[in-house]
Formats: sequence, C-alpha cells, structure tokens
Amino acid sequence: MNANPDVRPPAVSVIMPVLNEERHLRGAVRAILAQEYAGEMEVVIALGPSTDRTDEIAAELVAEDPRVHTVPNPTGRTPAALNAAIKASRHPIVVRVDGHGMLSPNYIATAVRLLEETGAQNVGGIMHAEGENDWERAVAAAMTSKIGVGNAAFHTGGEAGPAETVYLGVFRREALERQGGYNVEFIRAQDWELNFRIREAGGLIWFSPELRVSYRPRPSVRALAKQYKDYGRWRHVVARYHAGSINLRYLAPPTAVCAITAGIVVGAALTPWGFVVPGAYLAAIVAGSIPAGKGLSLKARLQIPVALATMHMSWGWGFLTSPRSLAKKVIASRRPAVKAEDATAA
Repeated sequence: MNANPDVRPPAVSVIMPVLNEERHLRGAVRAILAQEYAGEMEVVIALGPSTDRTDEIAAELVAEDPRVHTVPNPTGRTPAALNAAIKASRHPIVVRVDGHGMLSPNYIATAVRLLEETGAQNVGGIMHAEGENDWERAVAAAMTSKIGVGNAAFHTGGEAGPAETVYLGVFRREALERQGGYNVEFIRAQDWELNFRIREAGGLIWFSPELRVSYRPRPSVRALAKQYKDYGRWRHVVARYHAGSINLRYLAPPTAVCAITAGIVVGAALTPWGFVVPGAYLAAIVAGSIPAGKGLSLKARLQIPVALATMHMSWGWGFLTSPRSLAKKVIASRRPAVKAEDATAA
C-alpha cells in the first residue's frame, strides 16, 4: 500500500457468503463493482444451498462481469463459505461483504487507506441498519440505539480507534492465513472469534466511522428472535473457548432474562411486588424507544419496543441455554482452515 498517487492501489478480493439472498444479492454486488477504487478487484461469491433464485442471480452476475466468480459452499454455513471464498481468491487485501450488505461508494478505498495509516490487520466501520418497511425500520432503530446494543461502536458509531471487533472487516490476507481463516465450528460469532485470535497474536483491529455498510434487518419477529438467540448462544461459546473474552455488556441480556423471569414467578405466586422488575424493564424500553424512533412513522415507532424486547430476551435466552457441548466441538476442531499456499491460489 503506497500513498503515491502514481502507484496503483493494491488488488482487492471481495468475499461474499450467500444463502437465500435473491432479494438483495444483485444490489450488493452492484455496490461492490461500482466502488470508487483504482485498484484491481475481484468478487468471489460462496453459494450455499439456497431454495430461492440466489444461484440464478449469481450466474447472471458472473455472465455480466468477468470480475465476479462463484464457489460452492454445500454446508450453507457462513464460516465455511468465507474460507472457501478466501481459498478461491488471490489478492492481498480481503474484503468481507454479506449478501444483504450495501457498501458506501468509497468503502474499499477508505479501508485500504486506513490499513496503511494504522498498520492494522483488520479495519471495519458502522453497520448502518436500514429498513424497507415499518417493521424493518423499527428493528434498524433498535439496532442503532444504545438501549438496544449497548456501547458497540459498529452499531452506534463513535471515534476511530482500536476495537475488540468490527462489522464484516477488510483484512490483510497474511492475517487470515496466519490464523488459518475462520473457525468453521462457529456458526455465529465467527467474526468476533477471529478478531479475538488476531488480537491475541498481537494484531490491531481498527474501527473507523468513515467506513459504512448499509444492512437490511430481519423481516419478521420470528427471524429476528432466531438471529439474536443464535448470537447469544455462540457468544457464550466464544466466552468458554477464549477465557477472559466476556465483559459486563454481554452479561446484561442474560441477567435481564433471569430477573424478569424471577419477577414474573414471584409476582404470580407470592406478591404483586414481583411484577416491579418486568414492569420497570417494559417502562425502560418504551422510554428508550422514543428518541430511537425520531423521524419514523407512528407504526414503526410503536414496534420499536417489540424489537428491543425480542433482541434482549432472545440474546439472553440463547446465552443461558448455550450447551457446553458446543465449546467441546469447537476445541476438538481447532486446526488451520485456510492454508497459505491454498489461500493464494487462483
């Protein structure tokens, strides 16, 4: 990476794990190909066993632009897809993008500049949730509020600086090779787990609000609940696998689940005073939804408390019910997932 304007920027490989993304895939790829970046670029889409038109759309994209390629991901699992795409890609900078993520026009150019300026192994920015209907807008508001996700900078924004993890990420290939890629046993939380290993090895993870990716929230309460239950479940696996990786922010949702459950039980069986705890929680999320819903329609604003409660309770329940056997499987599977010689093959 060179600041000299006469020197062409480093080539970039964009990797995309995709499963049932017919709604957003074409737009996501177009946002990549339209990047304001002077360096060479390729896009490698790892195709899971989709049941919609995702494969057909991907084939059309390949036919339309020689920079787009596909690789199979028969497992359908995100970390396996990412490793397959890394192995099939060939450039020194690796940009992760999801099938429902839309890069801002200068995202790649900015990320490459930040890698050079900071010396980081991975840089990332804001997960800018944007909805297309009232429910999705309510979820987006919940996901970008501190009452929804705490002080996570990649959700709520903040100053540039070192971070525990970032959204998606733009990596130096050497960092991915050194860590053996993503751990395929982490169905969720694979980004956090990989970034933890990079930091443990002395690498820098850098957050910058200059980087922005538009994200499409889950389209229903049920889908949001499953998403956050899985987040909580696998974040507990990370905590078991990497001692010392947990903090108070991650313990807030499971604590809330326990306190609310206890309050309901006590209130129903012993004294109405037990309902104070769940009542206080309800009042808190309703109050917190007021500033979060600024500028939204009334219907969207009324759904923000539902989104907040779904996120909190599902994450907490997933964390509390995460089986210890998952951590054992992760430990047993610890081996390099991407070999250096494979990762640089075309």
